[in-house]
Amino acid sequence: MNQWIAFWNILKKDMRNYYLKPPNISWGIIFPVAWTLMFFLRSREPLDIRALLPGIMSMSVLFGTTSMLAVTITFERRGRSFERLLLAPVSINLLMAAKTSGAVIFGTFNAGVPLILSLLWTDLTGVQWTVLIPAAVLIAVTSTFLGLFIAVSVSEVFEAQTFSNFFRFPMLFLCGLFIPIADLPWFLRPLSYVIPLTYGADMLKEAVNGNGVLPVQLSLGMLVLFASALFILSIRNVKRSWIG
Repeated sequence: MNQWIAFWNILKKDMRNYYLKPPNISWGIIFPVAWTLMFFLRSREPLDIRALLPGIMSMSVLFGTTSMLAVTITFERRGRSFERLLLAPVSINLLMAAKTSGAVIFGTFNAGVPLILSLLWTDLTGVQWTVLIPAAVLIAVTSTFLGLFIAVSVSEVFEAQTFSNFFRFPMLFLCGLFIPIADLPWFLRPLSYVIPLTYGADMLKEAVNGNGVLPVQLSLGMLVLFASALFILSIRNVKRSWIG
């Protein structure tokens, strides 16, 4: 029971100190709106919101979670407040789960913003909510654990942001959101299937437009596998570099 009380207190502190700050809330709203306007201004044809929705949701979650977690973890580590948490009588797994839960909630919120805004322009009848909701949550989870892996691998905030971009931008162009995987050069296609966003984006496309390529069960399983692997690698880095 004490472990879960600690979990809740850590999550509550992070939500209050980081994720519920007005600039971060506005970031979660402005970012998907900005991406939508960008596509609208570049398009010479009437904008198909449903076609854009999976991509905007994926990008909003990916950038929101990795950016926030990379900053919060490295900032707390630099201020030595994270070291005090490591001394608390809480298991390292539960501690890191508590530190990442806020980012998962923030990422899921980011996914919901373009979904709500799209209701102003289009009819979402026929959306497979039982596929869309797990997809959005699992993209948030895998992106959060990617941000955690990056944050525990560096010591400065600017390093975390640079390292994040090393992963984020290739993922966007290899996951099938902008260019179908089948249209990529043959030597790049295998890379598409070793990044988690490919499976999350495919689930969103299937949920919104029914044009996913991969079986939903496969994508679901791969996202869980990626999330587990990233979390385990992050814990290993923490134990090796921060605890000794």
